[in-house]
Amino acid sequence: MVTSPSGDYTATLPRKRMGAAVLLRDHTDRMLIVEPVYKDYWELPGGCVDADESPYDAAVRELKEELGLSAAPGRLLVVDWVPPRTGRTEGVMFVFDGGVLDPATVAFHLPADELRGWAWSTLAEAQQRLSPLLARRAAAALEAVPGGVTVYLENGNRVT
Repeated sequence: MVTSPSGDYTATLPRKRMGAAVLLRDHTDRMLIVEPVYKDYWELPGGCVDADESPYDAAVRELKEELGLSAAPGRLLVVDWVPPRTGRTEGVMFVFDGGVLDPATVAFHLPADELRGWAWSTLAEAQQRLSPLLARRAAAALEAVPGGVTVYLENGNRVT
């Protein structure tokens, strides 16, 4: 058995990139998606899980940083293992239920250096803006809401 200089065996184990996102909906089940300045596609609000941070805490932090929302997301909707690809290591992505917001009363405050914009989108509209992987993940999250389940995906595809 290999150990680290501190004697902690777990420090020698492989590490995975993690991300956390939040599915926010309006009363007609449109989802909120955001447009990052550094990507060619839109995504659900969220981002990278920092070192020593839980995925849930990352979701809370990202809502505050990206949208100016102080909110406590609900249950876990999706866990998605994403295989490595050129320029990206493998990762585990979590999507939490952000509940239903009233578009008429909510105000978002976007960081100009991170997000270009946001939109309430039907699933079909979101699928036109999201990458194929994120479109599959968002659809699975939306389907998980009424079922009261957590869905496991690999590369955005259901595994069962």
